[in-house]
Amino acid sequence: MSALLLTLAVFAAEDVTISAGQRDDLGVIVHDVQSPYQGGTTQIRVLLPEDIKPDERLPTIYVLPVEAGVEHRYGDSVQEIVTQNLAAKHRAVFVFPTFAQLPWYADHPSDPLIRQETYLLQVVLPFIERTYPAQATRSGRLLLGFSKSGWGAWSLQLRHPDRFARAAAWDAPLMLDRPGQYGSGPIFGDDANFANYRLSELVRSRGMMLGDKPRLLMTGSANFREEHHRMHALLEELRVPHVHRDDPPRKHDWHSGWVAEAVELLVAPR
Repeated sequence: MSALLLTLAVFAAEDVTISAGQRDDLGVIVHDVQSPYQGGTTQIRVLLPEDIKPDERLPTIYVLPVEAGVEHRYGDSVQEIVTQNLAAKHRAVFVFPTFAQLPWYADHPSDPLIRQETYLLQVVLPFIERTYPAQATRSGRLLLGFSKSGWGAWSLQLRHPDRFARAAAWDAPLMLDRPGQYGSGPIFGDDANFANYRLSELVRSRGMMLGDKPRLLMTGSANFREEHHRMHALLEELRVPHVHRDDPPRKHDWHSGWVAEAVELLVAPR
């Protein structure tokens, strides 16, 4: 399976070009992407467990980045997943998309090159499910992020409950109420567009659409403990099922020990 994937022909459709994969030093398959939804070349990186059977279809965890491109100011999510051997442990495909601009997982109201939500939904997901042994169903699509990408995981889950099964956020500004902080202004564009993504409103309008099982997970904090507590209180008030883990504070980083727990909750919800 892995050898075949490395020799796949270039994928091209609707002005999207995705290169054949090249395996890097960590054993991760890297594809370069040209898309009308992003202002520059991005990447889709894929980590697979070994010995995948020909008819096997695996759950897919979309590990959402905190930074633009492949910057590592807050650690390296790929390195953390590889070090923890989580693909093998959970028999899951891990996907690491990158974005040309600071990712907030929104579509800008007027700039066609900042359509992060559309890029993920219309480029990354279809490519993964056509190319890799990924389950092409809601139950097989899982979202993982922290900080702004934790916000993005919850935003995607709430806005597209038919596309994703669960979303885990760690140390995220879940109660952000206006664009501007943390580099969010240039991505959302204006207050009206931000309102479409504001999590406090999405849980009010869509939270009950998630059903009676917890599909929103938050697992501890570093910088945003108070925001997690406020979101937990709001979800309790609205009676939206969720998981809230108030772990001891950790460093705001991919490598501070929270990732393995979050993945465990995603793949084996209790």
